[in-house]
Amino acid sequence: MAKPKNFEEAMQRLEAIVSELEEGNLPLEKSLQKYKEGVELTRFCGAKLGEAEKEIKELVKTDKGFSLRDTDI
Repeated sequence: MAKPKNFEEAMQRLEAIVSELEEGNLPLEKSLQKYKEGVELTRFCGAKLGEAEKEIKELVKTDKGFSLRDTDI
C-alpha cells in the first residue's frame, strides 16, 4: 500500500476497505491483508488528527481585544 497523501485520501481508502470486509466475499488471506492496511490507515489518520489538534487555536477576549492562543485539548 502506498502511503496516503493526506487525511481525506486515507479516510476514503479506509471506507473502501471497510465496505470490502463487510461484504464478506474475500478469502481469509485477502481479508487479513485488508485488515492490516486498515490498521495502518487508522494509525495514519490518528496521527494527522493529533497534529491538527495541536494547531487548533482558541479565540480569547482580552482587555486589548481578541487574540489567538493554543488550546489544551
